[in-house]
Amino acid sequence: MTPATTLFTPVEELSDIQGDTFGPSEWREVTQDDVNLYARVSGDDNPIHLDEDFAAATPFGTRIAHGMLTLGLVVPLMREVFEVTGFSMGVNYGMNKVRFPAPVPVGSRIRVRGEVLAVQPIADGSQIIVRVVFDVEGSEKPACVAELVLRYYR
Repeated sequence: MTPATTLFTPVEELSDIQGDTFGPSEWREVTQDDVNLYARVSGDDNPIHLDEDFAAATPFGTRIAHGMLTLGLVVPLMREVFEVTGFSMGVNYGMNKVRFPAPVPVGSRIRVRGEVLAVQPIADGSQIIVRVVFDVEGSEKPACVAELVLRYYR
């Protein structure tokens, strides 16, 4: 196993990290409790996520996590391997692209790795575009690939 690369940078040096990679994070199991809680909070009660018998009859053969739940786990997973310090406020400004190429079966484990695609100056700070890839243990295809737009204000 390749050791994780942690990208740790002060906000004043953000312009130096374009092209840098980070991760992978530790593996995290996605449980049925996680899926049930997300379904309750989001209102997404699609039976592919919640009904074992229904899910068994689908091409996936089992219940799967919501794509948006997987994407939402970017915060705790990325926190393990990516950190910017010295800013007064950081915000998720949005996403450029999001795809869910493979399912996350309930009980499987995921991790995140990434690359800083761009660093751009903005008023009172910097904006970075980060591609994150969610691996599913044992799967050749990633569960999610997304471009995050993050802003850090001095």
